[in-house]
Amino acid sequence: MSPAVEQMSDQEFQVHALDVLQRELGLEGYARFLRLYRSGSGDYTRDRHHWLNGVTLDDVLKRLQQ
Repeated sequence: MSPAVEQMSDQEFQVHALDVLQRELGLEGYARFLRLYRSGSGDYTRDRHHWLNGVTLDDVLKRLQQ
């Protein structure tokens, strides 16, 4: 990643990335990407802790063996 990109805010980076996509994919490819792209919602880290609360490594290994 170039140093300039590392210095960008998240909003600046998003605008830059979308500009790159439009330039590289053309308008039709850019529109297709935007149509297919779905940004998630919620807090995955918090939810993961909730889902995995009390799950042990032995639980995971037993599940893998099934």
